[in-house]
Amino acid sequence: MALYEHVYMARQDVTAPQVEALTEQLKSLIAAQGGSVSKVEAWGLKSLAFRIKKNRKAYFTLLNIDAPPSAIVELERQLGLNEDVIRFITLRVEAHETGPSAMLRKRDDGDREERGGRGPRGDRSDRPDRGDRPDRGDRPDRPRRSRDEAQAGAF
Repeated sequence: MALYEHVYMARQDVTAPQVEALTEQLKSLIAAQGGSVSKVEAWGLKSLAFRIKKNRKAYFTLLNIDAPPSAIVELERQLGLNEDVIRFITLRVEAHETGPSAMLRKRDDGDREERGGRGPRGDRSDRPDRGDRPDRGDRPDRPRRSRDEAQAGAF
């Protein structure tokens, strides 16, 4: 049997228990087809980069699957028919990742205070302050125009 990572996105209108019930339904479907689910990670409700089927947010869930290809075909067919699922992707992998996925590690590392916070100039605290620069004065290589002339001669 092959190893797969499967991620599906459920609509923002459904509740978290409904997403969990859908995950259990998918696990039983895979088990009925002769496969198994080794890990389930609920990533929670996340904002989308763009609207998908009129949704701005979605519930993300990752499944690590060990199943024959026919089980994946049936899984994707069922998800295509489900109105609560807006997108899904299944990837074949050589080995499943041990421990939490990158999304859960990112959530654990997410506290900015642990990373040192921000300086007085936002995230660019390593730059020197430029307040000590001398006045550049008039530059002979560029003729000086009044504001009215500059607006009138705008492209």
